Amino acid sequence: MNHRCRSLGQLLVKVATVNDLHLGETRCGVLAGVDVGPPLEADPGAEPYPRVMNRAAAGEIAAISPDVVVAKGDLTSTGSSLEYAEYAAIYRSAFGSRLIETLGNHDKPRVAPAFHPSPAAQSVDLEGVTLAVLDTARAGQPGGELSEEQCEWLDELAGRADRPLMVFGHHPVDGEDMHLFGPEAAAAACLDPLSSRRLVGLVSRRPRIAGYFAGHTHRNKRRHLPCTGAFPWVEVASVKDFPGSWAEYRVHETGILQIHHRISSDPEAVRWSERCRAMFAGYYADYAWGEEGDRSFTIGIRSGSRDRSTSG
Repeated sequence: MNHRCRSLGQLLVKVATVNDLHLGETRCGVLAGVDVGPPLEADPGAEPYPRVMNRAAAGEIAAISPDVVVAKGDLTSTGSSLEYAEYAAIYRSAFGSRLIETLGNHDKPRVAPAFHPSPAAQSVDLEGVTLAVLDTARAGQPGGELSEEQCEWLDELAGRADRPLMVFGHHPVDGEDMHLFGPEAAAAACLDPLSSRRLVGLVSRRPRIAGYFAGHTHRNKRRHLPCTGAFPWVEVASVKDFPGSWAEYRVHETGILQIHHRISSDPEAVRWSERCRAMFAGYYADYAWGEEGDRSFTIGIRSGSRDRSTSG
């Protein structure tokens, strides 16, 4: 590639991500324990809205010719084999070996999912960056976790990395804003406290890790924690409803650009996502859309070639 960003140097690779696809879902705006406005459904006889949104997203992603596509959880609504086949028909047929997937809470019901589970941890080396993808889902639980073994795997990977490391999982880490609606809502919205502490501590001592990128909350959000400074803890909104999001990462020599894309190529997809603005008594649009700095931004490569060793 010979494209250049004036401040970041040569473009090395492009990565695209999707999350919260929910293929098979038929009622939008259903949240356990919350009754704010009626859920939305596709018009009678219309194509299911998750199929409309995901097909449009896959087409837009294909148009930028990414090196890798990461599907980071909630690929399906209930974890059924039929729903997974629909996901595969859209994404695996479009991207083949370029597609990396991990699971979300919707893909792991209490009974074993009908499709083959993703690895607990997987990585791929690209020019200028390594991608690490973690399965954070727990069977039958909305919240997530990372095992000690997963964290040890990531610690070892980051410790020997010779390039920036982008880490992807379905669930974001815990933080103060996760507790605004009470402890039960916080537990459902993120990694459990132990997993969050493990991951935050790992990031603190491994400067090769450039960012952590999640979904699950159906919002665009970039958070900074006091103990990790400017490090970005990122959430990307869902494909299947407003605003109809997917994210592009352009990896340059000295930095990474996150570019938020709102699905816009398919008029039916745009009409559906606009309907979803009104969910939850009209609060959903501001929540899901986020601030400008939550959607598109530059990620600097952290300085320091020598990681601090693990302690404690």
